Amino acid sequence: MSGRDAGSPYAPHSPADTAAMLEAVGADSEADLFDIPESVAFDGEFGIPRRGEREVRADLRETFARNDDLTEFLGRGHYSHYVPSLVDDLSARSEFLTSYTQYQPEITQGFLQALFEYQSMLVELTGLSVANCSMYDAASALAEAALLSDRVRDATGDTVLVPEALRDGKRATLDNYVDGADLAVETYPYRDGTADLDALGDRVDDDTAFVYAENPTVTGAIEPELEAVGDVAADSDALFCVGTDVVALGLLREPAAVGADVVVGEAGALGLPASYGMGLGLFACREDYLRQVPGRLVGASEDAAGRRAYTLTLQTREQHIRKERATSNICTNQAWVALRTAMHAAMLGADGLAGLAEDCVRDASSLAADLDGVDGVTAPLHDRHHFREFAVGVADAPVDAPTAADGLRDRGYAVHTLDEETLQVCVTDLTADETDGLVAAFAEVVA
Repeated sequence: MSGRDAGSPYAPHSPADTAAMLEAVGADSEADLFDIPESVAFDGEFGIPRRGEREVRADLRETFARNDDLTEFLGRGHYSHYVPSLVDDLSARSEFLTSYTQYQPEITQGFLQALFEYQSMLVELTGLSVANCSMYDAASALAEAALLSDRVRDATGDTVLVPEALRDGKRATLDNYVDGADLAVETYPYRDGTADLDALGDRVDDDTAFVYAENPTVTGAIEPELEAVGDVAADSDALFCVGTDVVALGLLREPAAVGADVVVGEAGALGLPASYGMGLGLFACREDYLRQVPGRLVGASEDAAGRRAYTLTLQTREQHIRKERATSNICTNQAWVALRTAMHAAMLGADGLAGLAEDCVRDASSLAADLDGVDGVTAPLHDRHHFREFAVGVADAPVDAPTAADGLRDRGYAVHTLDEETLQVCVTDLTADETDGLVAAFAEVVA
């Protein structure tokens, strides 16, 4: 009996079906449908010698030992904070780890409730009314916010304004997303590490649909004029979007309080180590945009017995509704990553999250002061309060920034190189105990 006749959804074609299709296209076998060069065709042998588990482990240990042993003072959107072991233990439970999208609420109430709590945490931290539970990363969240502005804005223009210092990956993702929507991305300058309000005011006009500001900025500076940036956007009926991260929100003023219509950024700063790849994008907005939110929302309702129940709702993605009405083509499921973030945030609690955020300011300030004491080094380069990270100037040093970064790497420390005269350093709770070594290494490489 064929798979189809047996009712299997994974074998839709019977042998007779296959033969009929091959005859219709003039092929003798399915292999004839593929043109695979002999040089890469599989001949039945992989050419890998057989080895036992112990030998493979030994080879892997030898390979891994060749990796550089670096203490990473890297940031710019990728942050490592200590993740409690309880997050690993609980999130690895089979009912979480094996779950895909929670399409069947009757069997996934626990996971749906956890995602609802994640959304609720973001609502509290941002001050906005709606948060979703599934975005790829901060870059795609920003791009989706720009597309949202094209659907809901009162302005008639098509210009998206972003800081000139936007991280390359974010800008590339944004450009890719908005190209099909016929939106034009333009930039406004920074002055001393944060928005140049005068220049921004000159560039915002009736053609502006979207204004994006980061707090903290890509170099860790706290934006002192965030509310004024929002006022500039509001004066032109442009949507105002604030970029941040979930730890910074534990200390900074709620974005809603400064006029933000949408908040995007990294939520994976909690619950995940820095992977310099996978992340978790946060997305929150005003209730006015509820039906325009990309991705998934978990809603709370009641079941037939009157008990509180959770389910995915308002899934305005192209998988669920007519393509022309879809708000997003997000197809992946970040639910497990969001679960880890929610677990980490819950374990910290309000006081713990605020304390971690305060450490991000205190440790950055202390490290900057120590580096500023090194001859030829200026830290922080910008006269601003900083969160986790800051720019370091070496214009007065006898070596340029790339050479200094190479010297630091040789001594076991990784930092960012921004240009010929500027480095960037990021410190978190995982590297705070290594700062003395970094400062000593700086003193050596710029001597």
